[in-house]
Amino acid sequence: MLMSFALGVARELGIPTMAFWTGSAAALMTHMRLRELEERGYVPLKDESYLTNGYLEKTVIDWIPGMPPIRLGDFSSFLRTTDPNDFGLRFNESEANKCAKAGALILNTFDGLEADVLAALRAEYPRIYTVGPLGSLLRQNLDSAAAADDSTGLSLWKQDAECLAWLDAQERQRSVVYVNFGSHTVLTPEQLAEFAWGLAASGHLILWCIRDNLVRGGGGGPAVLPPDFWAAAAGRCHVTAWCPQEQVLRHPAVGCFLTHSGWNSTCEGVAAGVPMVCWPGFSDQYTNCKYACEVWGVGVRLDPEVWREQVAAHVREAMESEEMRRRAAKWKEEAETATSPGGSSFENLLTMVRALSGTHES
Repeated sequence: MLMSFALGVARELGIPTMAFWTGSAAALMTHMRLRELEERGYVPLKDESYLTNGYLEKTVIDWIPGMPPIRLGDFSSFLRTTDPNDFGLRFNESEANKCAKAGALILNTFDGLEADVLAALRAEYPRIYTVGPLGSLLRQNLDSAAAADDSTGLSLWKQDAECLAWLDAQERQRSVVYVNFGSHTVLTPEQLAEFAWGLAASGHLILWCIRDNLVRGGGGGPAVLPPDFWAAAAGRCHVTAWCPQEQVLRHPAVGCFLTHSGWNSTCEGVAAGVPMVCWPGFSDQYTNCKYACEVWGVGVRLDPEVWREQVAAHVREAMESEEMRRRAAKWKEEAETATSPGGSSFENLLTMVRALSGTHES
């Protein structure tokens, strides 16, 4: 939800409203508690030293309804400010609270995935439609040919289908590490090098999306990788600018997902049943990482400062952990159930459409 002004206009015109929150239910709940965090003195930060002195990691918030104890550092990055009038802080608080004033809320999640926080939200806002994972819901209701058609997707980037042919050529299932930091993350050359050497040291095959603007001051594509990387990777790496991510994640050759923990990517990883190596860096990505790693048990978290040894170790853990794979398979099954006819997300979508076609309070 980034256009909440439309809600006020709709109310003036007597038009019923529904707000689509594009993040997780947990992220919505944390955004709705930003004002209370201020009232209790947690934010804004007292001074810049609080960013590095362990305050964000050591300060645990255990009073948010429906949520497990959560470190302040796992809230949105917009609260990492010393300015009480910081635009990002004020804007995110405002958007979440305006969402709550809509006639109904639409969330890209499913009931089983965020049961506790959804129960807490519904206690305050009864009209919540959980209709996710949206990609799974779409795929369940298209024939196989249409589901494989890229034109049904939402990506604004030109996608490279050659990566699917490369995956098809791999002989072993779950042998490939898929790497994609989303459409906004920017790496320093030093961070890129640490990721590259860590991935090479993991010993696994690599499918890596390197956008044209992924590296600060250096562009993208294969040319930005360290010169000796290709010799170290020994033909184990395929680089593409962008790819049909949902198809890649569902491919049997893919064994884990190195991700920035954006909510769409997180949902797609959960729906595909793929363990994740998480490196959050912005906004609600920290909350998503917290849930993937500590609540759902399908991921491992990298430190903010990238170092190759940890990258290699965490990739191996995600690729080889039977327990993580078992939990990922469980959530995949639950996502499929939720988006199938009779499932919670499927039925919520039908209910939402009926509500839109009728007359309801705005």
